[in-house]
Amino acid sequence: MAKIPAVLIFGAPGSGKGTVGAKLAATTSLKHISTGDIFRGIAPSSESGKLLASYSSKGLLVPDEATVEIFGRFIEGLINTNKVNPDKDTLLLDGIPRTVAQVKLIESVVDVKHIFVLDIKDEKTIVARLLNRAKIEGRKDDADEAVIKNRLKVYKESTAKVLGKYSKSIISRINGDNTPDEVFCDTLAAYVKFCKSACKCTKACKKTPAKKAAKKAK
Repeated sequence: MAKIPAVLIFGAPGSGKGTVGAKLAATTSLKHISTGDIFRGIAPSSESGKLLASYSSKGLLVPDEATVEIFGRFIEGLINTNKVNPDKDTLLLDGIPRTVAQVKLIESVVDVKHIFVLDIKDEKTIVARLLNRAKIEGRKDDADEAVIKNRLKVYKESTAKVLGKYSKSIISRINGDNTPDEVFCDTLAAYVKFCKSACKCTKACKKTPAKKAAKKAK
């Protein structure tokens, strides 16, 4: 399978990755891929579904090999059904990689070009957001405050270390404490800046959605 260009949207649970990712995909030509959506689409009665539930119900991360295997199969399916073209499309990954090990495991599938990090300083803000999301969307993994706090602990101890595996030059930090509209606009602006910078470095920039994103940002 051909390696696909990708940008990552990164942040703690409840930082707004899914919301911003969906808006970016609607505004640009990025293909938003959320591992959370992939996992929730797996039949609970299947072996994979049972495995996922055994971890998510406790606020733990799904084992690296299982996560990457499911992710790889999903991407391959998109390519085989012509929903993703490795030669033209850029993926917007939400939820992967979540561990240092996954950084290496996904290298055969994607080529990470840039990372947008949604930073939220106050943990109480995240807890409140997730509890509210549980009421609105019926998300069981967001309904238990103890599980939420364990997810945040796992994020700090494991997921946050992922950023150390990438060059600081490809990381853009966004203030996630702002309103949803402000966070989206700041992320879009950072994306446009990234596209313009990429255009200066390669003729392949003509294949990127920079012009479309820049027009929408005005």
